[in-house]
Amino acid sequence: MFRSIILSALIVMGLCVQSQRAEAGERRDIVVAGGCFWCVEADFEKVRGVLGAVSGYTGGTTANPTYKQVSRGGTGHYEAVKITYDSAQVSADQLYAMFFRSVDPTDAGGQFCDRGESYRTAIFVSDAREKAAAEQAKAQAQAALGQTIVTPILQGARFYEAEDYHQDYYKSDDLILSRFGPISKAKAYVRYRDACGRDQRVRQLWGSDAPFVGG
Repeated sequence: MFRSIILSALIVMGLCVQSQRAEAGERRDIVVAGGCFWCVEADFEKVRGVLGAVSGYTGGTTANPTYKQVSRGGTGHYEAVKITYDSAQVSADQLYAMFFRSVDPTDAGGQFCDRGESYRTAIFVSDAREKAAAEQAKAQAQAALGQTIVTPILQGARFYEAEDYHQDYYKSDDLILSRFGPISKAKAYVRYRDACGRDQRVRQLWGSDAPFVGG
């Protein structure tokens, strides 16, 4: 009798584990460039099904680039973010659709107050499935916006993680020295984002379709 109870309990536990496995999808990555990587990271880590986002550099020719090199220009790198997601909870199609509506994809010279090659928008794809999803999202976004979208869809290149101090900048309590005195990175990020006009421009372009700002 006791052995029967134990066996039944083990079967139930096994079914629960199988059910959990069925609900959890494959871990996948996409790489996008949307101007300041702090902002892209902050936006997409709010999305249900996104497991994490890492700021970095991609698309250039310099090996192991530093922030100083990339921001100065000449390396060809974009500030980019690698987004890791659970495919059972959110799809690449959905993430690309949100991406286009979180940036100004009509601007070929940078994003908002940040100008130059490293701040341009782009999507980097690694296979035919990602390319098809990105192209479809771009076409749908262009039709919805009614303006030409200049964001290119590029073949994926090596992704270099940015320096540690750039990661999770938007929620860090670490103090930095600003013209206002010592301030946390999180508060500095909010002030930067507002002063740069990111949300204002996205709201102007996309209105209520913008996923990360109010309509």
